Amino acid sequence: MKLLIVEDEPKTGRALQQGLGEAGFAVDLAADGATGERLALEGDHDLLILDVMLPDRDGWQILNAVRQAGLETPVLFLTARDAVADRVRGLELGADDYLIKPFAFAELLARVRTLLRRGQVSAPETHLRAADLELDLLRRRVRRSGRRIELTPKEFALLELLLRRQGEVLPKSLIAAEVWGMHFDSETNVVEVAIRRLRAKIDDDFTPPLIHTVRGMGYVLEVREAP
Repeated sequence: MKLLIVEDEPKTGRALQQGLGEAGFAVDLAADGATGERLALEGDHDLLILDVMLPDRDGWQILNAVRQAGLETPVLFLTARDAVADRVRGLELGADDYLIKPFAFAELLARVRTLLRRGQVSAPETHLRAADLELDLLRRRVRRSGRRIELTPKEFALLELLLRRQGEVLPKSLIAAEVWGMHFDSETNVVEVAIRRLRAKIDDDFTPPLIHTVRGMGYVLEVREAP
């Protein structure tokens, strides 16, 4: 997968290029809007990561040019502007996601992978599994060690997200957006409460535990070897 980053802050741009490169992506970096727009219009990238405030051409202008050219390349905005009106403007122009600075690199990486997966066509899955945990997507049923586990619709959606992204640390903001369709508020504990209730149902009476907290980053569902 090939990404284009348009970011005029040199330190941020280099850090993103290095981090995404180490994650296995081919990454081009442009430091101004004019160069970024020229590269974006070549249509050679699987995802565009655009800063909003750029010299020569801002991120909104680049996005508008890309969409006017008929390109459907996914676009992720990075910006320090957190006003709702700014986010709405970007989304109305055809952006696919919006990340407010400062952000954790783990969250950026998770969002990049999510956007790239949206464009991939594959046969629909009917079951998701981890160890002895099985989620039946068609019947909306969950079993662990053969035992039926009753979940609420939100708990089911949360577990489905964790299983689909198995082994990936998911930030609270991403979980809130995917499961509740809400912009994460650091003062609310809705994600922590939901994780705690889900753990009580699928982990407390079973071995090994599957849902893990990664302090300062988020949550991950994975099978870990006993120490």
